Amino acid sequence: MSVHAAVDGSGAAASRPVTIHDLATARRDGERFIMVTASDASSGAILDEVGVPVILVGDSLAMVALGYDSTLPVTLDEMLHHTRAVTRGVRRALVVGDLPFGSYQAGPTAALHAATRMLKEAGAGAVKLEGAGRTVESTALLVEAGIPVMGHLGLTPQSVHQFGGFRVQAKDDAAADRIVSDAVELADAGAFAIVLECVPESVGRRVTDAVDVPTIGIGAGQHTDAQVLVWHDLLGLTTGRLPRFVKAYADLRSEISAAVKTFASEVADGEYPGPEHTYGG
Repeated sequence: MSVHAAVDGSGAAASRPVTIHDLATARRDGERFIMVTASDASSGAILDEVGVPVILVGDSLAMVALGYDSTLPVTLDEMLHHTRAVTRGVRRALVVGDLPFGSYQAGPTAALHAATRMLKEAGAGAVKLEGAGRTVESTALLVEAGIPVMGHLGLTPQSVHQFGGFRVQAKDDAAADRIVSDAVELADAGAFAIVLECVPESVGRRVTDAVDVPTIGIGAGQHTDAQVLVWHDLLGLTTGRLPRFVKAYADLRSEISAAVKTFASEVADGEYPGPEHTYGG
């Protein structure tokens, strides 16, 4: 099955659910695809209806949905709450639940506990973990337990303090070599895909060539198998300075502002509600 859904006349994706095996097939066939974040039922449903194959309930929701200044404060219970909402709106896409900071760093046992909750309680089809090192061991244990794992290398936001801020990673040869070797270890441990964030394009290409699983880039250049963007960035809802890799495909912030201002004006002028919006009797 192609990861790109056939969409019927009603706008609904008419196909069976996407699996990690479909993503592996897409990689083998050279079929590029997208992953988009969602944090509620309506955003999940819209993405699912247009055929997005992979929806990430990312811990970026800590900032864009919950108002935190980084991803670090968001809790596992908050991530479970949002993942449950997204899965209620999704019928076809593979939903990946991000495991937040503090839920798996203690080691494989903690990771297994958190990941089990993400599948059992929230209905996710897979989980995402950041980094390598001990995460490789955790990945192996989760995969052995039947839990699909997506890796995440490069700029891993949960390690922002260690990195000294949101900076491009792997800019020298030693760091690039380390990311390539980390990616190979994660793939060997059973990760079904690897996100590469904020690394030079050459590193994105090297990792993609070095592993047999799909690579998903976000600021990693053109040579990954897939690309991911945050819902709010993609739709032009985010304000302030944005990373170089962000491309807004709409300006919904301006459209929403205009719509609300028009609503307020029509109410003030007595134009709304009109007869067509009023019940008789």
